Amino acid sequence: MEKSALQKARIDYAPKLPTSLQGSVKVKEGAPTQSVDDQEDIKKLFPNTYGMPVVEFEPSNETQTCEMNVGVILSGGQAPGGHNVITGLFDTIKRLNPNNKLYGFILGPGGLVDHKYIEITEDYINDYRNTGGFDMIGSGRTKLEKIEQFEKGLEIVRELNIKALVIIGGDDSNTNACVLAEYYAAKKYGVQVIGCPKTIDGDLKNDQIETSFGFDTATKTYSELIGNIERDCNSSKKYWHFIKLMGRSASHIALECALQCQPNICIISEEVKAKNMTLNQIVENICNVIAYRAEQGLNFGVILIPEGLIEFIPSIGKLIEELNDLLAAHGNDYKGLDEEAQREYILAHLSEENKQTFATLPANVARQLSLDRDPHGNVQVSLIETERLLSDMCDAKLEQWKEEGKYKGKFACLHHFFGYEGRCAAPSNYDTNYCYALGTSAAQLIANGKTGYMAIIKNTTKPTNEWRAGGVPITMMMNMERRNGEMKPVIRKALVELDGKPFKAFEKIRDKWARETSFIYPGPIQYWGPSEVCDCTTKTLELEQE
Repeated sequence: MEKSALQKARIDYAPKLPTSLQGSVKVKEGAPTQSVDDQEDIKKLFPNTYGMPVVEFEPSNETQTCEMNVGVILSGGQAPGGHNVITGLFDTIKRLNPNNKLYGFILGPGGLVDHKYIEITEDYINDYRNTGGFDMIGSGRTKLEKIEQFEKGLEIVRELNIKALVIIGGDDSNTNACVLAEYYAAKKYGVQVIGCPKTIDGDLKNDQIETSFGFDTATKTYSELIGNIERDCNSSKKYWHFIKLMGRSASHIALECALQCQPNICIISEEVKAKNMTLNQIVENICNVIAYRAEQGLNFGVILIPEGLIEFIPSIGKLIEELNDLLAAHGNDYKGLDEEAQREYILAHLSEENKQTFATLPANVARQLSLDRDPHGNVQVSLIETERLLSDMCDAKLEQWKEEGKYKGKFACLHHFFGYEGRCAAPSNYDTNYCYALGTSAAQLIANGKTGYMAIIKNTTKPTNEWRAGGVPITMMMNMERRNGEMKPVIRKALVELDGKPFKAFEKIRDKWARETSFIYPGPIQYWGPSEVCDCTTKTLELEQE
């Protein structure tokens, strides 16, 4: 494999570990836990893995050894640092016993079911240390939810003498890990299942999980690109840039990038929902800023838009809920129809309120909302060009204002969608260390007999040696939600908290950003240099941990 100079240098970087993970460990257990909501329902569904305590690792003087082969799976979208979770896992199980083996299942959970795997060796893994991407073993979006899948996976687990599976994924993937852990525990198969919190979206976090890995690197990568656009924007002074940012169900990425770059406008989906805003109100708010800046002779600016915005507009959110149920119950009735017939079918089956909303949407947006869902039952919002929808609506409104004498500026716009640009970036120092520690923690959870747990690292705004490592029962983070027309146990997504410090900091200053050109140009991710530059955390985490 050919390597760049940066990749060679990054491979030589030695990730730092918390003091508690640098040698042998002992387990400190907390009090029994319960799920965040729907306690009776979750307890009934997970009787063997419910109520377990949060655990924390402490240094031990006793020599620690453990025989165990481990399987690892990368699940869902890529996130910077995934390779380091695997290297931390590999190094730890080899330290516990050099004969231990690590097997990687190819292309995600489907590799477990289809028995596609490789043994990860020292020579093989060394090419991937501290690198971005998931190309070491690939990823996939197969859902592990059926008994046939569990039993088929068990066949290869038995054949390879695997003691535990580590599933590296987001909230849906870790929900699947919890279901698998419960099944194997109920059957007394003796196979442990451990999860690791991954998603650049930042919505897998709670009191126990400070941040999901990849969020730090991805937001720094996007902020570099946004800063470059801001500088270009401030140089040519003639375009409004509408930038959509990845983040399907929450606006954490958009908020973090706004705090780093200070754009003129950043829409926060959660605020739109809380204020019961319509699409027209959002457009009018944007146009007011464009018109104000035009009066100052500033016919340019930058607008950040979260990918999942469309779902958070209350009227459209209600429509999507009914469409989800309709597609789950009657999807096969209209799949064979042509596009116009599908539209008529949907209109005939919607409630009056949602029918009106559906009828007023642009045809391409309505079409996207009525297409098949992703494997987890979600609208594929990344396919909806929200940035173009908003700019077209702004253009129309500004033309109307011009005719009415309310606007005399010039409006030209450019569109961007930053998603894949950040998912496989070389991990920042923070994600490099964080992920290596997560992999080490996962190995220690296995060695200490745990199953149905997610590896966690806390106190991460402090120096690395002061970080705290341990595990949290996955059931503790679960509640019941409607998916594909049925109530299902899922990990509750963490949305932007409107009374949280990051949003409050943004809210306090955003009007100034709207009126003035306050752009900040963060520049590239720093790997070397002064610690205050290359080892800083996200603004979000810094504010939350104050």
